[in-house]
Amino acid sequence: MRETVVEILSDQTNAAVMRHPDRQFPGVLIQGDSLSGLCRDADELCELLGRNSEHFEEANLLRNKLQSYLVHYKSTLLEHDIPLPFSDR
Repeated sequence: MRETVVEILSDQTNAAVMRHPDRQFPGVLIQGDSLSGLCRDADELCELLGRNSEHFEEANLLRNKLQSYLVHYKSTLLEHDIPLPFSDR
């Protein structure tokens, strides 16, 4: 872990906008519990669409991208002995 200064352009709850010093453009900080909720929403969407839907593939790509962020988030917290802010099903 390292510490550095980031620019906080907005600290709106669940949508803080920050710029990392190594990046040109700001990003949005999504809290882990909110990310977990987005993954559940994407799972539900894929389930509702069903594999035979013409839009399933696009929804599944979105679900997989969100899931990869969540996997990275969980492994990073585990590395640093930080408990997850949500139930890990």
